[in-house]
Amino acid sequence: MSDQQHPSAILTPAPVDRDWWRQAAIYQVYPRSFADSDGDGLGDLPGITSRLPYLARLGIDAIWLSPFYPSALADGGYDVADYRDVDPRLGTLDDFDALVAGAHERSIRVMVDIVPNHTSNDHVWFQEALAAAPGGPERDRYVFRQGKGDSGELPPTDWVSCFGGPAWSRLPDGWWYLHLFAPEQPDLNWDNPEVRADFLTTLRFWSDRGVDGFRVDVAHGLAKDLAEPLRDIGPVRSYEPADLPEDGSHPLWDRDEVHTIFKEWRQVFDEYEPPRVAVAEAWVRDSRRTPYASAEELGQAFNFDFLNTRPDASALYTVIDKELAAARESGASATWVLSNHDVIRHRTRYALPDSLDAAARTAWLLGDGHTPPADLELGLRRARAATLLMLALPGSSYLFQGEELGLPEVADLPHAVLQDPTWERNSHRDKGRDGCRVPLPWTRTGPSYGFGTGAAPWLPQPAVFGELAAEAQDGTPGSTLEFYREALRLRRTLLRDESLTWQGTDGTRSAGVLDFRRAGGWRVVANLSDHLAELPPGTVLLASGPPAGTPTDAGGVLPAHTTVWLRTEE
Repeated sequence: MSDQQHPSAILTPAPVDRDWWRQAAIYQVYPRSFADSDGDGLGDLPGITSRLPYLARLGIDAIWLSPFYPSALADGGYDVADYRDVDPRLGTLDDFDALVAGAHERSIRVMVDIVPNHTSNDHVWFQEALAAAPGGPERDRYVFRQGKGDSGELPPTDWVSCFGGPAWSRLPDGWWYLHLFAPEQPDLNWDNPEVRADFLTTLRFWSDRGVDGFRVDVAHGLAKDLAEPLRDIGPVRSYEPADLPEDGSHPLWDRDEVHTIFKEWRQVFDEYEPPRVAVAEAWVRDSRRTPYASAEELGQAFNFDFLNTRPDASALYTVIDKELAAARESGASATWVLSNHDVIRHRTRYALPDSLDAAARTAWLLGDGHTPPADLELGLRRARAATLLMLALPGSSYLFQGEELGLPEVADLPHAVLQDPTWERNSHRDKGRDGCRVPLPWTRTGPSYGFGTGAAPWLPQPAVFGELAAEAQDGTPGSTLEFYREALRLRRTLLRDESLTWQGTDGTRSAGVLDFRRAGGWRVVANLSDHLAELPPGTVLLASGPPAGTPTDAGGVLPAHTTVWLRTEE
């Protein structure tokens, strides 16, 4: 791994605020799809730096960079060949330093993705393992085993890959190696002290370069039960949180031993001032998420229940109240997210019938989004209402690039251009996640709508992106971009403590309406139903859509699929 250090060591630090993350608006950048500075069709770090004025005007508190490390792109950059360098197609370490410095000058903090469960098969360690004899220390950094059967021709266990198919691949020497994702992503052995020590070095490397925090990929997967004989999982091989045992006894996921690792990481985070922060991607039961988010470990853990819940007031009340209670228990702040690089964009999800479950949405995507037809106008109304609700909740809101433009999922990408490994690994039964990763549109016209100046983007953009481009929405009253800007501006002025007071029974003042107050004299009313609702007294600060009639201090009418922020009496 590269240990190159910038001559100035620690770069321009962000202002010291130990709690900046607790109610931050954090914007996820997928670097390969954000902005292309050199015209090769692939987004890069200088492209992100060039758009920092846009991000500053948007009003976010931090950016989270998805992987930008050297990678063969077997899994969109989550197959990392070197954790302490930049993919040359995306820039250099100097480019990274310039990005961090430029962000800090604008009071924008920087978080980076860390991918500790697996490396790329191009990583120097795995190449050394392939060249080494079985049983050597080079192979102990990973998980190598002999197979079953008379000649070891069967996988060591029945474990399956998250991308489909067996979780084991066989080498020419007859040994098998574990990969819980793509074969190009061999799993690390976190029982090996060298692995643990090297990641501590990586955390310090980026922290020394001014990084303010980390998003931890597959945080619940590092500790595994590798004692011989390895255990089969049995007939239930789903890795969904509800299918994992409550006692941490699964051989692969959410084992209690993982918390020892993150306590070591916390010691590194606390070497800095302010301490570095982290958020866990931990697909675990609600009852087992708290330790990941504790002050002794990472500080936050994603709660994807909000994302996975249909826009129903009663269901969302339950999810929100549970997450706030969990945050209080852990001493962390809550996390909220509606879209990211792994899911169908929420404008499109909300444009589909609520009756469609995850399997049905996969089938819809596989059919290029034709059946059932998506009502994208309804989807946008519901998406804006959900966003204004989310931004009003205590805790951190994580936004995904392009949602501020109201971008839909690109469901009809031609099969020939798909790059997500789930497409091939699932024998073309799952189209994958490319539809939310299509490069952003910046201008109304041009071969890539301003994404780059040369080659076509690495994924094709639909014609509708022109009318949704940042240029088309900039300064346009009522546009989704201006709506996000105003929401984030107001949010900064309104936020006080992390308390919330529900109005009415279970937060629903009337059927389909969520209603709560925040400290500082403001109230949030979200009509998530299909019918008109009463708007209580107060001055409307911001609405996700045009109100029905003229709201007054005496109240008014709140349209369906609309959220408002009200100024009320203390």
